[in-house]
Amino acid sequence: MTDSKPRANGNEPGRTDQLSAATYAGLGLQFIVGIILFLYIGKWIDSKLGTGPAFLIAGVFLGAGGSFYSVYRKLVADQKKDDELHGRTSRK
Repeated sequence: MTDSKPRANGNEPGRTDQLSAATYAGLGLQFIVGIILFLYIGKWIDSKLGTGPAFLIAGVFLGAGGSFYSVYRKLVADQKKDDELHGRTSRK
C-alpha cells in the first residue's frame, strides 16, 4: 500500500529517489519472450514455405536484436531521468 500524502522532500508518494532492482525485474523476461516469440514465428514461416531453419534462425536474431534494443532504450531513459533528478550532467 502506498501513502497518499506528499512527502516532505516533494517527491511523489510511493516512489523512491533511487533506481531499484524491482524496476528492472521484468526486463529479463521481456528479453526471453521476444526471442521465443520470434523463434516460433520463424518456425511457422519455415513450415508454411517448406524452407530449412532459415526463418527460425533469422527470427531468433531478430527477436534478440529487438529485445536488446528495447531493454537498452529503457535503461538509457531511466539513467537520463535519474541524472536529471540528481542534478548531474547528461552523458553524451
